[in-house]
Amino acid sequence: MSINKYAYLRIRKNKSVNTMLENKNDYCVILAGGKGRRLWPCSREDCPKQFIDFFSTGRTQIQQTYDRMSKFIPAEKIYICTNKEYTHYVEEQLPEVNKQNILSEPVARNTAPSVAWAAYRIGHLNRNARMVVVPSDQAVFKEEEFERNVLDGLNFVGSNNCLLTMGVKPTRPEPGYGYIQLGEESAQKGVYKVKSFTEKPDRDFAKMFMESGEFYWNTGLFLSNVLYLGKCLKGVFPIGAEWLEKEHANGYSMETELQMIEQCFPACPNLSIDYGILDKNENVYVMQCDFGWADLGMWHSIYESMSRAKDDNVVIASHALLDNSKGNIVKLPDDHMGIISGLEGYIVAEKGNVLLVCKKEDSSALIRKYINEVQVKYGDEFI
Repeated sequence: MSINKYAYLRIRKNKSVNTMLENKNDYCVILAGGKGRRLWPCSREDCPKQFIDFFSTGRTQIQQTYDRMSKFIPAEKIYICTNKEYTHYVEEQLPEVNKQNILSEPVARNTAPSVAWAAYRIGHLNRNARMVVVPSDQAVFKEEEFERNVLDGLNFVGSNNCLLTMGVKPTRPEPGYGYIQLGEESAQKGVYKVKSFTEKPDRDFAKMFMESGEFYWNTGLFLSNVLYLGKCLKGVFPIGAEWLEKEHANGYSMETELQMIEQCFPACPNLSIDYGILDKNENVYVMQCDFGWADLGMWHSIYESMSRAKDDNVVIASHALLDNSKGNIVKLPDDHMGIISGLEGYIVAEKGNVLLVCKKEDSSALIRKYINEVQVKYGDEFI
């Protein structure tokens, strides 16, 4: 695909003139349907991490994500994708969101079907829509820079039929993140054709990626115009796409759409956007970003993104006394006291009926293992 350089520059030059039009076409989709198992046991299946005030700030992760996006995307153009089991959390925590903007999925089918449904809903409302899709479990430390990057990205995909991801430069060889390899630079400075995606490499490869300077962390944020995104998602949502296109020709009805979702959504493949769309598309670009990003979905990344206390320990809104201990992350219930002695490089986390003490490095794989073993041996009570 040839990037339309002049169309992009024209939009940037006339940005002040086109601000009202851009806002009219800008939409946001927040993904909030995950079970949050990487942050177990503090994130539990009945109340996953996106609905928890994990850091005791007074706002949950989904509320903070909504606050960030609503600064520059009109509130009526922000949609939330979640599982029907969690709809009540969205309604309780974001009462300002119109209930018609909450897409309650009948079953869990990963992010690609979620985005497909959102794209078809938004496409019926505005065929010129430009969408940014954001996870609900991330931290952004430079919000003005983030806003600038997203708006520039929306302009880019508004002028070009492509998918655009947002990448940040690695600061450490993190095996728990996805990596994007930069290819040829486009006509827009700082935007590159994606050469390859690598999901969660082992530590040696992650170190090699970081040292090469060719790889950026995949933040999970991506953008596209709605018509091109709908075309890319047809393979993920074929029955629904056919039904919705026919319905659009005959006149759109939300009631019919919801009936179709109940029937068709369970037949969708269990695919992420990364595997289902980005990795299989030739027109994928990455924007170099520097907005201070951290994935708040797993213990190790939270530890790396937070300020350390004495002996490099991170204690999150907990009463704890650490002696001769270093490099630990501690999260305990408000009414508990933890005395920790002689421990190095561990997660100490407790919620309800589960206490977890395990090595911090590469903890995501270990936690998945423990969840599976606990579920098989003791049932869902502890999950």
